[in-house]
Amino acid sequence: MTYRRRASPLHATRATAACAFCAALAAVALVFEHPLVLGAVILATVGAGCAAGVGRELRRAARAGVPLALAIAIVNPLVARDGVTLLVRGIDVPVLGRLDVTLEALAAGAVLGLRALAIVLCFALYAAAVDPDEVLRLFRRISFRSALTAALATRMAPVLARDARRLSDAQRCRPDGPASRATLVRAVAAGALDRAVDVAATLELRGYAGARRPPRERARAWSRHDLAFAAAAGALIALAVAARAGGVGAFAAGARLVVPLGPSEAALACALLACALLPFVDRRGIAR
Repeated sequence: MTYRRRASPLHATRATAACAFCAALAAVALVFEHPLVLGAVILATVGAGCAAGVGRELRRAARAGVPLALAIAIVNPLVARDGVTLLVRGIDVPVLGRLDVTLEALAAGAVLGLRALAIVLCFALYAAAVDPDEVLRLFRRISFRSALTAALATRMAPVLARDARRLSDAQRCRPDGPASRATLVRAVAAGALDRAVDVAATLELRGYAGARRPPRERARAWSRHDLAFAAAAGALIALAVAARAGGVGAFAAGARLVVPLGPSEAALACALLACALLPFVDRRGIAR
């Protein structure tokens, strides 16, 4: 998954506010275990991705996230020993013991799967909608060479992936069948070393080897989109803190399954959705 500039409010936002927005969504998913709240986070992330024009990228991430969530939901009831509401009496396994399936363990596994899916989608939104070069510029004041190395690494990874696909397609045309994976890895690694030498020589000619400190740039004023997404991130964190302090969105799957579902939980889910999607209403100044 690679970043590509699109005409959307999130793409027009500076990296600081965009990172804070994605991190706030992930933080809400980590703080709460209530299924309604996790569903609201997933729905808010998907809605933000569609509004940002990266719905296809989120679908690709969901293809990996959904099987992971299902695996967690299936494995947890088999290994967890919590709960008293027995659903399925299992068999005795020498090391693991009796594999009984309880309602509480099943609910806990489903919640863990929802949380994993929400975090996968949040990181997919970050990868598809936040400019990685601008993120790395945030750290260049700390270590210019490290930021340059990370920038080159992130830029070379998609190039190497395309080289591997081209080599794999070319090998399929061989009459004696494709070569082994080890041969393909050796060819890609050799190409990576050649590219690294060429890039190093180019950077040396451009004076990067002697540069000790990057030139100071004039601070860019915060735009309406920067302020909107920064405010949305702050509102999401404030909602999470206030809800946890007030006991809203509590979930327990220990000895007994406790899933409160009332006006407070519904209001919290609606507020999370509104905070996450409101910054996309203003679409002025999002041209490429």
